[in-house]
Amino acid sequence: MKIHEYQAKELLAKAGVAVPRGIVAKTPEEAAEAFTKLGGSLAVVKSQIHAGGRGKGRFKEEPEQAGVVLVKSAEEAKENAARMLGNTLVTIQTGEEGKTVSTLFVEEGLNIARELYLGVVVDREMGGAALMLSTEGGMEIEEVAEHSPEKILKAPIDAGYGLHTFQATKLAFELGLEGPAIRSAQKFLPKLCRFFLDNDCSMAEINPLVVTGDGELVALDAKVTFDDNALFRHKNFEELRDLSEEEPAEIEADEAGLSYVKLDGNIGCLVNGAGLAMSTMDLIQFHGGEPANFLDVGGGANVDQVTEAFRIILADANVKAVLVNIFGGIMKCDTIVEALLSAYDNIGFSVPLVVRLEGTNVEKAREMLESSGKNIITAVDLTDAAEKVVGTLSA
Repeated sequence: MKIHEYQAKELLAKAGVAVPRGIVAKTPEEAAEAFTKLGGSLAVVKSQIHAGGRGKGRFKEEPEQAGVVLVKSAEEAKENAARMLGNTLVTIQTGEEGKTVSTLFVEEGLNIARELYLGVVVDREMGGAALMLSTEGGMEIEEVAEHSPEKILKAPIDAGYGLHTFQATKLAFELGLEGPAIRSAQKFLPKLCRFFLDNDCSMAEINPLVVTGDGELVALDAKVTFDDNALFRHKNFEELRDLSEEEPAEIEADEAGLSYVKLDGNIGCLVNGAGLAMSTMDLIQFHGGEPANFLDVGGGANVDQVTEAFRIILADANVKAVLVNIFGGIMKCDTIVEALLSAYDNIGFSVPLVVRLEGTNVEKAREMLESSGKNIITAVDLTDAAEKVVGTLSA
């Protein structure tokens, strides 16, 4: 689950992590009032959307307006807020459709001496949480990893203790910090790592992490994502969820107990098992097609869930064909076919449907398909299925 920057900073502040003072604004007047309350001569007005690249992003309706703006007066804050609120911000992460900005975060200006990169992630090679730091603050970490991997520092985080002080000290020296900044790092880095562990985060990114003129480390930005599988331990996080930032179909799928991610292709996929779903999408692309979604009905889905899965897939206007790929273990092939035939009658299939089945009760399932009289294309294996579903688009 993703949250907004202002929400992340509120949580970080409670955990003792240094963040700038800021005030949420939902109207131009509130933005002007926030500038005055902060009491400085410089502030930053930040668009709040679930996407990075806001500073370089531009609004569709106001091409000259950036998603993050420095202002020097309450009037400037008000004018910029008026251009930002209600408009669509397009960044490198939103795609061309962009995101509508309904909330702003007005934050105090800081005396910035250096910008660094900080990220805490779950690292498979290290077998647990890891802290990443780089001198290249403000840069996309993917670009740094590709062009200057030697500039990325990594340290494992003890799942029980967190980040040790000696690790923070070593990293501070490697970053070239001195004096007060080293002492600040000895406090800042362990607290952030403790926040990551205590709240079951899947990612916590501070980019940039700044060193002020006084040698204090401060989180100038904050992007935090929580592990959905651990949210039952954090009931208070539910109120932080912004449904307007999420794909409606993904919300519906979540409520039905399905794993669904909308993609940009035109071939809908219904698969049981995440690994099989990834393989299915790979083969579709290998044979020249583009998947329209990732949809995993899981190993124990019932007829109602599978019917809902078909409804969600077919509601996407971009879908021009559907591939069903089932390996029946716990999930029985005949259950899938029962739901498929029900959906065929109740929802209606106006696009080609290719079905590949293997596993538990597969013979019964194939008989059900053959005797149904429906216009359904069957496949003997996954390669055959991928070739046939891609072929329907050029037929």
